[in-house]
Amino acid sequence: MTSQVRGSQLARLLGQWHALPGRRRSPDYAALAAAVRGLLADGRLPLGVRLPAERELAEALRISRTTVTAAYRQLRESGHLASRRGAGSWTMLPGTHRVASTGLWTPLDDRDMIDLGVAALSAPPQLVVAARAAAEDLPRYLSGAGYHPTGIIELREAVAHAYTARGLPTSPEQIMVTSGTQHALDLVLRLALSPGGGVLVESPTYPNALAALSARRARITTHGLAIDGPGWDADLLLGSIRQARPKLAYLIPEFQNPTGHLMETGLRERLVGAAHAAGTDLVIDESFVDLPLDGTPLPPPVALFDRHSRVISIGGMSKPYWGGLRIGWVRASAPQVQRLAAARVGVDMASPVLDQLVAVHLLAEAPSIVAARQAQLADQRDALVRALAERLPDWRVAVPRGGVTLWAELDGPISSALARAAEEVGVRLAPGPRFGLDGTLERFLRLPFTLPAADLVEAVGRLAAVRYDLDRTGRPQWREPSVIA
Repeated sequence: MTSQVRGSQLARLLGQWHALPGRRRSPDYAALAAAVRGLLADGRLPLGVRLPAERELAEALRISRTTVTAAYRQLRESGHLASRRGAGSWTMLPGTHRVASTGLWTPLDDRDMIDLGVAALSAPPQLVVAARAAAEDLPRYLSGAGYHPTGIIELREAVAHAYTARGLPTSPEQIMVTSGTQHALDLVLRLALSPGGGVLVESPTYPNALAALSARRARITTHGLAIDGPGWDADLLLGSIRQARPKLAYLIPEFQNPTGHLMETGLRERLVGAAHAAGTDLVIDESFVDLPLDGTPLPPPVALFDRHSRVISIGGMSKPYWGGLRIGWVRASAPQVQRLAAARVGVDMASPVLDQLVAVHLLAEAPSIVAARQAQLADQRDALVRALAERLPDWRVAVPRGGVTLWAELDGPISSALARAAEEVGVRLAPGPRFGLDGTLERFLRLPFTLPAADLVEAVGRLAAVRYDLDRTGRPQWREPSVIA
């Protein structure tokens, strides 16, 4: 059944809709329609939601019904609203959209777009060599059925060896191979979280993790991160665990996405102790653990301090290697791995054998591949930081010591408006509210440095021009936005 938003709820989401840049050059109905599209653009108004009746919204906004009627008409004409007599009006997308690899709905004509909504690198040159070698290894698996719910032994051994090399002794029985890190998180949630269970997350955090938690109908509480300094407030984080006693806490301690923070050793140890006392399981996302920059030393894994099987670590190949290689893993106790494998049978049975063999060969070349990635990312990060300092000096950025993203504090609560306007000049952004729960974070913007330096510099130049225009005149005619589906 289609959900419905009440007039008072939509009015609260719209906020100061009539005070958007360019308001004085647009009639009220156009400003209202643009504000509704803006809610769709930053994901605060889902698709398929029935909007309030025209009279109800007019009363909630204290405007004339004629204005609402005209706004709804414009939304229907742009393809963002469908209406049927007697059934109401509900949100939708124009027919010229598709689902991109980011999970966002994007326009079809985006060939010239500089995409800063994706924080991932292109494939390394070693991938082709690894794929050829994997094809030569494949025949020895062809006599079997091909189902390996926990993963082929060569890959589990390679991943276990990597954990052991980080100071965390690990056996292959503690590793389960998955179809990417997001799949690993989904399986862990299926096993460890009942619908309606409490979960603590950082704010901001990874949007697709929030989507997975929402799918489990989790009760989410947040711990806010500072833009600079250590990021986590130790007393507040540990206090939240002790007081709320969530079933799970999902955290990204290595170069947190999107802020880039690195959790210090002492807090890692205290975190595990607090989780054990509260009965909370820790899901530690290590997606960026292979990408320290500038020689930054890594603290020991959070799981090193675990004595009671409270820590489940997840990771994968997407960030240091390639997103198209859908290989991830879970590190947990051997009994937990077996329970995960049993739960997996009802989802996808097993990961592709050929992809796993490719991963084995890439991991064998990890030192050279990762070193090249680190050098590439450091150069691109520095180019992005220099461009921001030159063209947008009022933006505040803490330079991360690893990972792939900057978390920029803007000079006003303009993140979603900037993202919409940037589409006009060929730059796709992921605005701050996508990384939170409640529509806040409008003063922040995630900027990945995974594209070539020249593209990053060009993107910043376009953003600087757009930022200037937001303060001067009305924006151009609405262009179809990237929308969370």
